[in-house]
Amino acid sequence: MRSFDTVTEAINDLRSRGFNVDFNIAFDKLLCIQNNMCLNPSEFEIVEIYRFEGETNPSDEDVVYAVESKDGFLKGAVTSAYGMYADSMSTEMIRKMSISK
Repeated sequence: MRSFDTVTEAINDLRSRGFNVDFNIAFDKLLCIQNNMCLNPSEFEIVEIYRFEGETNPSDEDVVYAVESKDGFLKGAVTSAYGMYADSMSTEMIRKMSISK
């Protein structure tokens, strides 16, 4: 697996490999602002995960997920803080985002 020092490096690398959609977590789905599409947990796979530890500030803790729709049409990235700064998610989304390969 690749290794990055910053979230920006990880996102730029993913974009260079075709993960061009910016997703946001919207409680029980991933929302794509660019084309107003949503993916439910059953409609996407997490293909890569990069976790960043905040050495001096807990608000710097972040995870970058490379996401691909099961139909192969959408490939993109979503970032999420963890710990007390984590996004609010449904139980199904928490399970999906907790899976690592």
